[in-house]
Amino acid sequence: MKPTLQLRLSQHLALTPQLQQSIRLLQLSSLELNQEIEQALQENPLLEREEPGDVGVFSTTNDALSHRNDEQGNNTSEQRDAQESRDSQESGNDWSQDEGHDWSGSGSTRTPRDPNDESEADAGELQAAAISLRDHMIEQLALTQLSHRERMLVAFLVEALSDDGYLAQTLEELVEVVPEEFYGEPDEVIDDLQIALKHLQSLDPPGIGARNPRECLLLQLLNLQPSPTQALAVAIVKDHLEQLANRDYVRIRKALGCEDEALRQAQELIRSLNPRPGAQFSPMDTRYIVPDVFVRKHRGSWTVQLNQEAMPRLRINRLYADLLRRQRSNGGGNLSGQLQEAKWLIKNVQQRFDTIARVSQAIVDRQRAFFDHGEVAMRPLTLREIADTVELHESTISRVTTQKYLASPRGVYELKYFFGSHVATDTGGAASSTAIRALIKQLVSVEDGHKPLSDAKIAEVLGEQGIVVARRTVAKYRESLNIPPVNLRKAL
Repeated sequence: MKPTLQLRLSQHLALTPQLQQSIRLLQLSSLELNQEIEQALQENPLLEREEPGDVGVFSTTNDALSHRNDEQGNNTSEQRDAQESRDSQESGNDWSQDEGHDWSGSGSTRTPRDPNDESEADAGELQAAAISLRDHMIEQLALTQLSHRERMLVAFLVEALSDDGYLAQTLEELVEVVPEEFYGEPDEVIDDLQIALKHLQSLDPPGIGARNPRECLLLQLLNLQPSPTQALAVAIVKDHLEQLANRDYVRIRKALGCEDEALRQAQELIRSLNPRPGAQFSPMDTRYIVPDVFVRKHRGSWTVQLNQEAMPRLRINRLYADLLRRQRSNGGGNLSGQLQEAKWLIKNVQQRFDTIARVSQAIVDRQRAFFDHGEVAMRPLTLREIADTVELHESTISRVTTQKYLASPRGVYELKYFFGSHVATDTGGAASSTAIRALIKQLVSVEDGHKPLSDAKIAEVLGEQGIVVARRTVAKYRESLNIPPVNLRKAL
């Protein structure tokens, strides 16, 4: 066969650049969206953020946004993307016909923060100003009456402390890295380090410089006023700490010859100690969640409102828009392409929040009982059910519910939290796994500490309520709630 050329016409779906951008923006979190927008603002001079009080040539009002939402109705995001892509291709670079359209992203204005208002101070600045464990120890060391050599050895041990305040390395290991001014016979250096460790462990906070949790607790107990309870707690920590962790009270009572009340008081004293004395000086990695939507009850029904603070307000730059109008006869050059990119971004940001609002409202409508009564009333929900309701694809619902958060009177939840597996009931219905976890948590919270409920007993109680669940399923849910097994929940 000889090679030939053939021409074929066919139709197929293609992801336009605008649709690709829409999909990418939809799966971004609020933080990632702001980073994306900041990068676009730096690269595109025709795009700018609307400041409070500004009136732009393409300003968007909330009324215009809600009118646009009503017009769109049940159109899918994919259909809107395809239609907008075709419109942009047909209109080319003639932007003047769009002057009457709103090209600003929706969102409320932000009032500037008063730099003198301490209540609005950046949490990161306050955190950075906190004293570190090393500084706290060095300040105390400067007030001691130790010799220069002893003070330097204590400072050397301070540098070896972990964030929790433990001395993770042994003294033999520290001898190998001791500074040159302390060189000498290894046995002598170890003796000096042991003396320095005693000085370190006498400083605040109690328990600092311990080499294991047992020593840490003992140091804190020995720092307390002597009493029968303190003496019993010291004996327990020295010889029976593992038995106390395993709730083996019978063996402890037999070995120490104590009564239940004395053992209970000693246990409470040990629980009041801090096994991580240095953690209070460690910088906290605090992460704040900005909810995308708010859920409020209005006239007996739960409604969703977009978080205006999380919605960036974007518009076309007036100066460059006028410049492009004057150069329209010359085609506008690179500015025409940047104008089109700015329009796409503004539309896609608006569409992103429209889709989040629609999906969130559909979720809230199906989980009304959760917002009224809590986790025990959570109903099973799948992505397919929401996809059919809002007429979007399941993959779109998955993108919308990932790293998007909902704030309600019951707390802040990721949208994915409202989806979960289900368990059959005696009546032929289904119960949400979230509701079953809540029931297990309730049963454990009201159980008798002397006779805690086993997994089999919990499964039996749930069966009496019509929820058919196996013992191993109860064990799996209990472990996911960080609830210890029955032998570790037994109380005196």
